[in-house]
Amino acid sequence: MESKPRVLINMHYMEIGGAERALLGLLDAINTDKVSVDLFINQHTGEFMKYIPSKINLLPENRRYSTLERPIIDIVKEGHIDIAFARILAKTHHWLQKNLGRKKSDKPDYTIFQLVAQYTTPLLPSLHKLGQYDLAVSFLTPHNIIARKVLAKKKIAWIHTDYSTISINPKMELPIWSYFDKIISISDDVSTAFLQQFPTLNDRIYLIENIVSTNLIKEQANEFEPIEYESGIINICSIGRFCEPKNFESIPFIAQHLQKRGLKFKWFIIGFGDDSTIKHNIKATDTSEYVTILGKKPNPYPYISKCDIYVQPSLYEGKSVAVREAQALNKPVIITNYPTSSSQINDGIDGIICPIDNESIASAIYELAMDKGKQELITQNLACQNDQQNSEIDKLYSLI
Repeated sequence: MESKPRVLINMHYMEIGGAERALLGLLDAINTDKVSVDLFINQHTGEFMKYIPSKINLLPENRRYSTLERPIIDIVKEGHIDIAFARILAKTHHWLQKNLGRKKSDKPDYTIFQLVAQYTTPLLPSLHKLGQYDLAVSFLTPHNIIARKVLAKKKIAWIHTDYSTISINPKMELPIWSYFDKIISISDDVSTAFLQQFPTLNDRIYLIENIVSTNLIKEQANEFEPIEYESGIINICSIGRFCEPKNFESIPFIAQHLQKRGLKFKWFIIGFGDDSTIKHNIKATDTSEYVTILGKKPNPYPYISKCDIYVQPSLYEGKSVAVREAQALNKPVIITNYPTSSSQINDGIDGIICPIDNESIASAIYELAMDKGKQELITQNLACQNDQQNSEIDKLYSLI
């Protein structure tokens, strides 16, 4: 009997985030009667660890690989002096490059991630003992581990980021991308932005949209009722990391505009990270009655399922997994017109795209909240959309 093709997938950890959710969707969709899947997670942490399907073979954590993103003082105490020193060298290199070398940019600087990978990967043990795989998948940048530590007939790497919105060093990154037979993009807009930085990789781009496990989401959406929601008002939900790209610090100001318009609403923010700016802005705008930070929620789906409107006020996205999940639950969604927004929503058909300023976002929310017919139309259109899961996962099989 012919053995099944072997696939290895590498991921950093399983904290609550869009890429992690996208990975769970992919794992859920894979038919393990067709392929055998090993999952190598550098650091076995995060609320999403428990959602890894039992059909997937989760490989044991390797403590050397777990040192890449833990606090340096902790890995020094464990005796990983060389990796700690390499990470310090990478940070020093980054500081020198940022302050003395490269032209300054107002975009978020992502070069540090590639530098850390460049300095630490040579110190990590080889994964050749796992044998040769038919396909090795690096699911999140930097991609040095699959590139340099794994034996595979074919290697692919995923892009989850809109490269027009971040600052990188293309010359430093290109050698790593060149190890991969295909580079998986989650949307046409993401592909375009990536190729502006790496035009020589045009023939390697391959589109596989984020796979949302609709059945799993619907099942988890019924696990509990959100006690924080109130009847008789508009319950708004937003999900994501508390960081600049998500633009959650603007929510109190948007809420202030809605309050002045007389809308009866509450806005719930789910996610994790530094929430100090959001809290400061809630206090400054006196909107604590309207805006609530719920923090981390391993299962956010009941909040999405029971909200009236889902809002993603981001400055930029690759292709938001949270938005796709809200659409899978047939929720009216409002997103801002970041560069890749049109690849996510057909404006007015299966959601609303609005200008990125606070007043425009408030207007879009108010108008949709007041128009029950529009809400129902969007919900009906979403319900009629075909589940694309099978066709997307077939694209992955075709690469083996």
